[in-house]
Amino acid sequence: MSQALPIKTIHGHHCHHGWDNSIAAVERVAPGTTLNVVCHDAAGGHFTRDAGVEAVTSMPFERINPVTGPIHVDGAAPGDVLKITLNDFTPSGFGWTANIPGFGLLADQFPEPALTLWDYDRHALSPAVFGQHARIPLKPFAGTIGLAPADPGNHSIVPPRRVGGNLDIRDLGAGSVLYLPVEVEGALFSIGDTHAAQGDGEVCGTAIESAMDVSVTLELIKDTPLAMPRFSTPGPVTRHLDGAGYEVFTGIGPDLMSGARQALEGAIEWLVKTRNLPAEQAYMLCSVCGDLRISEIVDAPNWVVSFYLPRIVFE
Repeated sequence: MSQALPIKTIHGHHCHHGWDNSIAAVERVAPGTTLNVVCHDAAGGHFTRDAGVEAVTSMPFERINPVTGPIHVDGAAPGDVLKITLNDFTPSGFGWTANIPGFGLLADQFPEPALTLWDYDRHALSPAVFGQHARIPLKPFAGTIGLAPADPGNHSIVPPRRVGGNLDIRDLGAGSVLYLPVEVEGALFSIGDTHAAQGDGEVCGTAIESAMDVSVTLELIKDTPLAMPRFSTPGPVTRHLDGAGYEVFTGIGPDLMSGARQALEGAIEWLVKTRNLPAEQAYMLCSVCGDLRISEIVDAPNWVVSFYLPRIVFE
């Protein structure tokens, strides 16, 4: 019987901004190692419990999405796959959601900054209160998780990449397994930008951004080329939202991005009219709990995008 490798802790001061394969590894580990990684929120602690909306515009954008790492995995080489098992999450209990001017699916319609601060039960993970308007079921996950790219230089951490990065996939939570293609020796794994809750699409550009510790196990699959990231999830994936059904809004036309905007606009209009939410609050609510889905993409020339707003948040 093989002996389990000891659990290593990677502290949050070992973080970087941007993907760069020249950044020195903060730790070398053998395949099969389990790590406890201390992760920052997307703003690196910029927002505090007494922050005001002015903090949105003073956020240092060159330092957003800090990721903890990189971790060198012994034996990893280009053409391999790094298998990342997300074991569990230990949330901090504090988070933030913001409308950042110039960012988000409807940035042209919401040019002013807005901020919501969250306090939630870090142990029970009971739904987080959204003012007087709603209660958001929580599902912690890592928004940014990836490997160093082969291309030299420092690359922005904002867009996702073939080697992972800012994927913002809500289902990369506890029990999920992510597979990423290795492009450099050692893989150089990093993780951060943890979220307490998010809707599929993260439509305003932010989720419930929240620092937390993440337990991951890193394994190596040799000589198995992989074109793009893939993952498996224990499911069901929307159980935390399904209980009361949904209000669903559609966008229809020849462009998926326009359809997504139309569907989201319908949801915001409904929230303003029926729930008396200010429009910017409706926009942020949609970002933390509503799901964009492609409902139909074969009946040319028009496609259907749907936005699912869970009614459970109002119970």
